[in-house]
Amino acid sequence: MLRTGLVLGLLALVGPFAIDMYLPALPRIAEDFGTSETAVQMTLTGYFIAFGLAQMIYGPMADRYGRRLPILLGLAVFTLGSLGATLAGSVESLVAWRAFQGLGGAALMVVPRAIVRDMYTGPEATKLMAMIMLVIAVSPMLAPLAGSGVIAVSGWRMVFAVLCVLAVLALILTVTLQPETLPAERRTPISPRALLHGSAHLLRDGGFMGLTLIGGFGMASFFVFIASAPFVYVTQFGLTPTGFSIAFAVNAIGFFTASQMAGYLGEKLGMRRLVRFGIFGFSGFALALLGAALAGQATLIAIAVLLFLANACLGVVIPTTMVLALDDHGEHAGLASSLGGTLQMLAGGLMIALAGPFFDGTALPMIGAIALCAVIALCLTLAMLPGRIEAVQGS
Repeated sequence: MLRTGLVLGLLALVGPFAIDMYLPALPRIAEDFGTSETAVQMTLTGYFIAFGLAQMIYGPMADRYGRRLPILLGLAVFTLGSLGATLAGSVESLVAWRAFQGLGGAALMVVPRAIVRDMYTGPEATKLMAMIMLVIAVSPMLAPLAGSGVIAVSGWRMVFAVLCVLAVLALILTVTLQPETLPAERRTPISPRALLHGSAHLLRDGGFMGLTLIGGFGMASFFVFIASAPFVYVTQFGLTPTGFSIAFAVNAIGFFTASQMAGYLGEKLGMRRLVRFGIFGFSGFALALLGAALAGQATLIAIAVLLFLANACLGVVIPTTMVLALDDHGEHAGLASSLGGTLQMLAGGLMIALAGPFFDGTALPMIGAIALCAVIALCLTLAMLPGRIEAVQGS
């Protein structure tokens, strides 16, 4: 399990690095192109939306052709997108090439989830998913620091050149270390009718939709923070790119530490009960932060501490909801993984777009959007999961 977790985690790391590594450059990109902060945030929105929609392609492809081919194709597309972003001459061009990156990076999110489902279920799958999350958690801690170093030496365009190199390394890793986990006899043909039928079945499944959207709005709070924090920390609190990178990394520590306890806590408490407890904690800390902001007490320390605690709660929610959403759909793990990933990424892109018009460079709009994500996740938990949680509280 250790080797599988490391390989899948390193593959899944490419997508988050494409987000986190260039965050310190967002204010400089706005300055270089002579455009607004909201326009530059569209480079993230475009990435997230393309990333989400493309999962509907890679999931069925993974069920039909196996797990390795979609990964290789996604890495090729991601590499081309990174090259285009390196040479972008306008913010509109950068948005387009970032979306192209997202089209490739999606494979590296959806296919590893399906591989986990091929190999394990239940708490064992949660442990492997948490191990993957541990590797991914390196991204928000190291990628912004690496990006600020690259930017200081060579400018923001070199960040995308580095991402090209990272994609090539991931390609080599896939070819040499990742075996195929879906044998030919278990593969299913691709047909529009089957996809529509399978998607409709999943969309009508209350447990699948509830777990997917609960995790999705938890992830959406990350996306809002990612899109807003570079400007808030630099503009309102006066941090340097390196200072921002350190502050950003602190917020990730709570998530990755808690995620490593998800499998153990799932065995002790029941996995669905764990989701409920985690969402209660996340919403409580997010609303406390909103209260502090409305009272004019949202200092840098207060934001860092309360987001640390909120993200720690999400650390047990997100890997657990990913596993539970797929548990009853092993025969269509690729489609279920891709549809779940699409819904989650669209939720993130939607929240960024909704928060954009209110963004003014201060912390309050960012905190308000995060609190809104928490309230939606809490309402979904109360409305869609209580019966299932209590019926299977030992599971």
